[in-house]
Amino acid sequence: MSGHSKWSTIKRKKEGIDAARGKVFTKIGKEITVAVREGGPDPANNSKLQALILKAKANNVPNDNIDRCIKKALGGGGENYEEVSYEGYGPAGVAVLVTATTDNRNRTSSDVRHIFDKNGGSLGTPGSVNYMFDNKGVIVIEKEPGMDEDEVMMQALEAGAEDVKVTEDVFEVYTAPNDFSAVRENLESAGFAFPSAEKQMIPQNTVAISDPDTLVKVQKLLDMLDDNDDVSEVYHNAELPEEEDED
Repeated sequence: MSGHSKWSTIKRKKEGIDAARGKVFTKIGKEITVAVREGGPDPANNSKLQALILKAKANNVPNDNIDRCIKKALGGGGENYEEVSYEGYGPAGVAVLVTATTDNRNRTSSDVRHIFDKNGGSLGTPGSVNYMFDNKGVIVIEKEPGMDEDEVMMQALEAGAEDVKVTEDVFEVYTAPNDFSAVRENLESAGFAFPSAEKQMIPQNTVAISDPDTLVKVQKLLDMLDDNDDVSEVYHNAELPEEEDED
């Protein structure tokens, strides 16, 4: 994912092989289980679940899979998942935030620490890098033929958005965390569809990496974290030109 947006990561996952897609399904299923147990099965009254359903659909998770996850969580059976967060530094001082959904905190902590250590990084203490990021709602609207950019931006701002970033193929609408649900509903009522809508940790500043070898190390660290079965989200403040170009 780029330092500013995860949209290129979502696109890449959508184009991934079946094995990788299956892993994404499993990860989102864990998150849905936690959301249902915390806030109930009705997306209308559970904003976290509603956002996860959108995330699942953005990653091509079939509706049947989503329904099964919700019903399984309601049944009370299966693993007892919890959400845990980790903070650390990668090569070149890149700040990294990791969110995991796990049924074994010790295993996950050991795995995450090993990945940082193996790739020239270090796991930090709570609060060591979190202050470098802002919690924002990010709603992605895909550009369609005939769309007026100024009109879309105006509608998003009138719906309560803080900012709108226009890229080659999407509008990225940024909101305050508490306004996320209202802005999403307002835009949905206006007829917009979202391939992605979720809360993200957005870096306040990014780190440029000029050395190619260091860039490879940073990318390997991020990829290994993302590939871990328990890790649900990875945020960072590195500038990754090869992914920025995708936007």
